Amino acid sequence: MKIAIYSRGIENNQLKDMQSFLEELYANKVEPVFFQDFFNQFYSAVTIKGKYSTFSKAAELNNNIDCLISLGGDGTLLDTVTMVQDKGIPVLGINYGRLGFLANIGREELHSAITALVERTYVIEKRTLLHLDADIPIFDNIPIALNEFTLQKKDSSSMIKIHTYLNGEFLNTYWADGLIVATPTGSTAYSLSCNGPIVFPESGSFVITPVAPHNLNIRPIIVPDDNIISFEVEGRTDTFICTLDSRRVVVPKEAQLAVKKEKFQIKLIRLNENNFLQTLRTKLSWGLDARN
Repeated sequence: MKIAIYSRGIENNQLKDMQSFLEELYANKVEPVFFQDFFNQFYSAVTIKGKYSTFSKAAELNNNIDCLISLGGDGTLLDTVTMVQDKGIPVLGINYGRLGFLANIGREELHSAITALVERTYVIEKRTLLHLDADIPIFDNIPIALNEFTLQKKDSSSMIKIHTYLNGEFLNTYWADGLIVATPTGSTAYSLSCNGPIVFPESGSFVITPVAPHNLNIRPIIVPDDNIISFEVEGRTDTFICTLDSRRVVVPKEAQLAVKKEKFQIKLIRLNENNFLQTLRTKLSWGLDARN
């Protein structure tokens, strides 16, 4: 069994956890395939007992990889989307970060997680992706996002006007600092912090959430994910910021942009004991009596 390992980096106080992780892999006869930049950070500080290999870019991942493990927080797992793309490789997130909505398996669950992978006793959840169409080349021809697409004003400039259309029909002009189009997966991320609703992963919808709207009667709206959502931006500056998950670029305000549902989905692995409702209760502290 081959498992690819990706992480943005490792702290000195995490080396012991990394050693335990490697020992779990080799004990279960798993051959790790490390992301090269990550491997360079830890290989001299841990003991590697078995066979391994490395990869440096998405093109080097192929059908020989049974799954990809993300070590870090949700941002690290979002990086893996640009590597897996349409290859159909399942992704497992182990939380070395903070909140962990996507990477929701704690490092104390390492043993059970690796055992589940080897014995294939896990559940695969298929998550919708966003696809960005633009009339200019941006995002290195990887125009996909698992959480959200955003348009934002640049730095400390004044608010922007975002004319928004559904399948070519005018929806609204948002006078705001920005606008978020979130997938159901992304409804618990940036959109939630801007008072957007929580949407179940299988709901088949997008959430359009304004960021600091000038008109207080403007509220988030949920639309079916078979809509093509397009935009025209006006502002006092010549450029604005466009993001796909954690990636961002500055684009001219004349750019023509539209988002839609991607043709393929990303596969996320969860353990049988974990589900969306449990994650909500745990991560958002629902039902917790703050008086105690």
